[in-house]
Amino acid sequence: MRNFLILIFSVFITISGFSQTIFGNWNSYDEKTNKIESVIEVYEKDSKAYAKIISISDSSRSSAKCIECNGKRKNAPILGMNILTGLKKDGNEWSGGKILDPKNGKEYKCYIQLLDNNTLKLRGYIGFSMFGRTAIWKRAKNN
Repeated sequence: MRNFLILIFSVFITISGFSQTIFGNWNSYDEKTNKIESVIEVYEKDSKAYAKIISISDSSRSSAKCIECNGKRKNAPILGMNILTGLKKDGNEWSGGKILDPKNGKEYKCYIQLLDNNTLKLRGYIGFSMFGRTAIWKRAKNN
């Protein structure tokens, strides 16, 4: 009986460890109000992480365009826009890609880290990671 319980416990720990993933839907928050600003879908393509905005909380901004963006994103709708591109898994974080801030149209180097199954840490920066900004996203409930 004791060996059976140890086996069940080991299987549970193994499964729960593998179930933690950066992929899925995440709530991003307004820095000033701390209210949910949008829902972001983080997905995998060709072993890299990407993310796009799938919902905007403020219905008056649902048709907003990225006026400050450059290139093909200039004046493109923010809803549906890819804002995170080309991150590769490196140990316990994903790095080597870029994140776009659609409010100012600027792209930053970034890395993301899963702090726990429901908390994602994003760090966008210029040059070195000490010169940047950190955001915390929480897993969306309807995931």
